[in-house]
Amino acid sequence: MENLKNHNIVEGYKYTDILFEKRPCLNFDGTPVKGLFNAWIVLNNPKQYNSYTTKAVKEIILAFGEASNDRSVVAVVFTGVEDKAFCTGGNTKEYAEYYSGNPQEYSQYMRLFNDMVSAILKCEKPVVCRVNGMRIGGGQEIGMAADFTVASDLARFGQAGPKHGSAAIGGATDFLHLYIGVERAMASLTLCEPFTAHQALNLGMITDVAPALKVDGKFIANPLVNIEKYADEYGRIIFGAMKTGDELAKGKELMAKGEVDLSKLDEAINKLIAKLLHTFPNCLHKTLTEVRKKKLEHWDMNKEGSREWLALNMMTEAKAGFKAFNDGPKNDREVDFIKLRQLLAEGKEWNDEMHRAISPQYKSTNA
Repeated sequence: MENLKNHNIVEGYKYTDILFEKRPCLNFDGTPVKGLFNAWIVLNNPKQYNSYTTKAVKEIILAFGEASNDRSVVAVVFTGVEDKAFCTGGNTKEYAEYYSGNPQEYSQYMRLFNDMVSAILKCEKPVVCRVNGMRIGGGQEIGMAADFTVASDLARFGQAGPKHGSAAIGGATDFLHLYIGVERAMASLTLCEPFTAHQALNLGMITDVAPALKVDGKFIANPLVNIEKYADEYGRIIFGAMKTGDELAKGKELMAKGEVDLSKLDEAINKLIAKLLHTFPNCLHKTLTEVRKKKLEHWDMNKEGSREWLALNMMTEAKAGFKAFNDGPKNDREVDFIKLRQLLAEGKEWNDEMHRAISPQYKSTNA
């Protein structure tokens, strides 16, 4: 059909802070299908573990719109460059140096963030989150907005909000309990203890895992993780937990000998998309939208109130937390939580004196 209309908000946009690529869609036998593609939306900030800047957020919104409108696209693969991280959330340097103490600015940023999550949830193509490393904080939130997750078995998942001055209300409090239940979600969101990829698979948080470590030319399972069920010291059955003690040390030695190869991860993603390829596209999209409603019920109800709270929080705990993470010593990036609680118990107000008293970057002057 000639003269098809272009429905993208911005036509011919050139991406700079992310990568947007169309790659051939592969059939079950691995051969490209003529005229059909997968859109790859790739976070491209490896020096900061693929955290998203304000500009990257804008580009992700545009990229999902473009992928959604493209008639030749079968599925969207949402991932990050290299093998350290899918995404670790918002760019803490930008948060600390620009948004901290500026709630009016952060409110506008969070409107963009909300639009990014919504762009994922309304994409007319199935979205597969390819987890090539850490999926932490806001990275976990935008990843859970996707329809499927396939992860390297070296990946880790979790939140960081209450440890760094925020709350995981950019999607995690809306989505996580739908995957793993209220109580496990509560523990993850408050304690900020990460899941391994094997734990995430066992709990139903993700669709599949793939080996990613090669030692002596052969793929092996993550040597830092117990991939069999075992009983801990309390008699609890644990699956996929991190090893401890001597076992962990041996695992690290083996890890150091190997190399990361994500070809098995890509193979698993291509097989998943090949299965989607062999479905009626309109029936597939309707199924996606019906299941997504469970996420949208919570997301649409909460996103604006969450945005407003997060903006105001930039005057107090977020300001302290992000500056501590950005400016503190490498091995000490959290505020003194006990000191903070003690000062609040005395009725002290949030001011510069409070920040200096609790922040690691001021420890030498506090002594």
